[in-house]
Amino acid sequence: MKARFLLIGLLVGSCAVGPDFERPEVALETRFVGGDAEAIAAVASENWWLSYNDAVLSRFITRGLARNLDTLSATEAIRQAQAELRETGVNSAIDGSLTASREWSGGNAIDGTSIVNSVDLGASLVIDLFGGIRRERESAQASVTAARADAETIRLAWLAELISAYSDARYYQDALALTRSTIRARQETVNITQSKYEAGAATEYEVAEARALLSNARAALPQYAALFDARVYAIATLLNEPAGPIMTTMQKGAAQLRTPGGTRTGVPADLLRNRPDVRSAEADLAAAVADIGVAEAALYPSLSIAGTVGRIEAVNSWSFGPTLTLPILNQGKLRATRDAAISSAKQYEIAWRAAVMDAVEDVQVAQSNLSRYRQRAALLRQAADEYGHALKLAQENYRRGAITLWDLLETDRNTASARITAASAVNDAAQAWATLKLATGAGAAGTETASN
Repeated sequence: MKARFLLIGLLVGSCAVGPDFERPEVALETRFVGGDAEAIAAVASENWWLSYNDAVLSRFITRGLARNLDTLSATEAIRQAQAELRETGVNSAIDGSLTASREWSGGNAIDGTSIVNSVDLGASLVIDLFGGIRRERESAQASVTAARADAETIRLAWLAELISAYSDARYYQDALALTRSTIRARQETVNITQSKYEAGAATEYEVAEARALLSNARAALPQYAALFDARVYAIATLLNEPAGPIMTTMQKGAAQLRTPGGTRTGVPADLLRNRPDVRSAEADLAAAVADIGVAEAALYPSLSIAGTVGRIEAVNSWSFGPTLTLPILNQGKLRATRDAAISSAKQYEIAWRAAVMDAVEDVQVAQSNLSRYRQRAALLRQAADEYGHALKLAQENYRRGAITLWDLLETDRNTASARITAASAVNDAAQAWATLKLATGAGAAGTETASN
């Protein structure tokens, strides 16, 4: 036991050359434009999608977070980084092997066959005089941190894709229902026009015009159906499940996703903790800084201790001694490697600063979009309701001869367009809310606990 403590002391008790990592200073505003100066806590475990109050979506997210291929791949990347971490430290400093052999020999000049048995145990230990091994371990630890943050980034991207596909699918279902309503209204217009034609109050041209508009509405059904199918197939791919059962579930129908209540964005400094892509960039920078220490340590002498214990037949032997290596003739190359590591770390710092700025922009844009899209959706829903009322009045007035068919058809076109546009705006607003939550890093490590 004392020998183990001595070994650890030799490995970690030495000085470590190269810079120690510290998060660089970055100038950030105290609040987002239009926001307040109140910080938010860690939001990685926030299951914010439950606020949509859509049980089907919640079940999809539950299953998908556990089995989608992107997340599974990211989990394996974490395991790989952890395994590479185990290669460092003591495991990197110690080397050795046990070799056993048996050799048979014989010939014309030898009476019979001789057998020689031998056993050799060799081991070596690198003394980490200047902290190169320690810096290697720091770099590997930072890589594990980066892999975990990357997995969270992938999870957020997957959530964005699934919610987008689901919201679009419900929008196309709504568009199909609205189009069927338009078909019924236009069929009524055809019936009225046909009756007026038979009574001599309308022309054959007017009947054809009304029927053409009806056919145009019917032609929109296959397009929306195809778009709905495509989004359902995308959901199946994201869940890594067969499409058939998911299609059956989705075809039962449900209302469009609605935008939940307001969301807190916190302050820009919160993103340093909550955004996994920012934390991944910071971990990459930490690994690059540690690599400078590895390259710096290679410039200095290295000390290792090696020994062997052997036995050939009844003869025992052993050897033991230190080896000092002085890098003399390759100093130019080693210094170039060190300088390259310094430049690489500076590039990673620039990348981290860019990630911070991008994160701030993402939140700012998402916050603005959500506010504007909510306003747009409310106004367009109001316009669609007003056009629907105008269409009922137009049909009645046309039946009584108070307006022309052209007036009715124009109102019909405007009504159909307004309804589809309003449904699309509702979809945009619902997704804008999700985009803002994702921009703050919410849900990066979250798993929903509802039953499957």
